[in-house]
Amino acid sequence: MIRKIQLKDKYEYIKMAEDFYASPAVLSPVPKSHFEATFEELMKGSAYTEAFIFECENHIAGYGLIAKTFSQEAGGVVIWIEEIYVKSEFRNQGLGSEFIEYIKENIPAKRYRLETEPENTKAQELYKRHGFEHLEYINYSLEV
Repeated sequence: MIRKIQLKDKYEYIKMAEDFYASPAVLSPVPKSHFEATFEELMKGSAYTEAFIFECENHIAGYGLIAKTFSQEAGGVVIWIEEIYVKSEFRNQGLGSEFIEYIKENIPAKRYRLETEPENTKAQELYKRHGFEHLEYINYSLEV
């Protein structure tokens, strides 16, 4: 089951986000304060981001985080699937696929985007199965 994140999920969400950012799935860790700030933004009902909790047999099994933007190139709203995290004991049960389909069916957009580390071939296979195509863009970032 997939549901919107709630105030009661704060501890579990932050713990899972810490686990995600300590994994090889990301380039580098981020401070815990970033997770707390994100959670606060989510609880305000942000226009920019939403998070979802994955449940399996009444246990929290993971989470998904999206960001919303607008693209002239796409001709409308773009949904970035920022993070998909599934706890190790719940992996390989289709939760990542369920989340991607949930987003495509419930959050209309002109384009859905995501990114992954080059070494994360398992994630790449998941995304390809759901119709995502590799883009040849070179990303730049400026932290302020």
